[in-house]
Amino acid sequence: MNPDRFARLVQIRRHIHAHPETARKEFGTTAFIAEQLTAAGLAPQVFPGGTGLSCDIGDGRGPLVALRADIDALPVADEKEVPYRSTVPGTCHACGHDVHTTIMLGLALELAEAPEAIEGRVRFVFQPAEEAVPSGAHEAIAAGVLKDVAVIYALHCDPAGEVGRVGIRTGPITSSLTAFDLRITQPAAGAEPGAHPADLVMVMAKLITDLPTALQNALPAGAAMVASAVFGTVNSVPGADGRPESVTSLGTVRSLSREAWAAVPELFQRLATAIVSPYGVTLHAEFNQVAPAVTNDPDAMRVFDAAVTSALAPGARYETPQSLGGEDFAWYLESVPGGLARLGVRPRGRETAYDLHSGRFDVDEECIAVGVDLMRETLRLALTEYGSR
Repeated sequence: MNPDRFARLVQIRRHIHAHPETARKEFGTTAFIAEQLTAAGLAPQVFPGGTGLSCDIGDGRGPLVALRADIDALPVADEKEVPYRSTVPGTCHACGHDVHTTIMLGLALELAEAPEAIEGRVRFVFQPAEEAVPSGAHEAIAAGVLKDVAVIYALHCDPAGEVGRVGIRTGPITSSLTAFDLRITQPAAGAEPGAHPADLVMVMAKLITDLPTALQNALPAGAAMVASAVFGTVNSVPGADGRPESVTSLGTVRSLSREAWAAVPELFQRLATAIVSPYGVTLHAEFNQVAPAVTNDPDAMRVFDAAVTSALAPGARYETPQSLGGEDFAWYLESVPGGLARLGVRPRGRETAYDLHSGRFDVDEECIAVGVDLMRETLRLALTEYGSR
């Protein structure tokens, strides 16, 4: 990549990183992206909610390939001592969405200078609220970003991968995600006596201890049906006498297959009820099926794989395992074929890196140039592949 172009993209990434906005509050980020695209002579379309946008490039002929980036940050304090550290207390780009956005914006700005270079059309999707429940993928789809799309691609930063390398996987690459909201209460006054009010915290502790193993054991044997329950918060509401009137817990269940994802709510409810019922308490449970697993289409991934080989240095490709992370890119793949690859961001020579969602997470910014080169070649090959169908 031209050094001046790379320097500009680094500035863009650092601006976005220093001004993070959480889900559905990305008004400044949306405006910044729109300003860059408009200044390049393009016509971005902001989504009805005011956050997120899309932008088409091409003469209207041939297939339409979509490239998606997510633009939201996390409610996590930035712990890095760098010049581009977040200026927003308690908020930072701890998942690499600033990098995803910069890569797609960089390619869009490059193509704006020579739109005739692509034989077909490309739609850049800058999606809000990837980290939210419900996620912003639904809003982007409702705004029409998948209309006429033949295939869609995305990248996600991978701190386990060294910069210059790209993780490829056909089939499921992330896990399905179900969020749960639990509340344990005492029976109403006059009901048959149950556990002493002070036992509610103990009952929730029992549930937290026993439910994950019970869930694993209840699913059919086989790695594809694995589900992992994680309790994220526990809170009690004290009554007039200081003893809990209710205890609540929020958490997630991550599962490796769509079958397990579909089974989780009913199975979780049944197992949890069985665990707490001996204590004479009442369990209230709500579930949100956040997203299925991102399941990469074989044909789309053949294009992605070929792009890694032709655009990057030898040895850039690595086979990446399925992770327990969730990604709402899965919702696009419910309607059109596509693929997600993992972009290595760990500096060369460094053995370890801070993981995603850590306030210390950062990237080797060379990954921006790698990402642009990869997505440019992926677009070129996809337009050829899907144009011949």
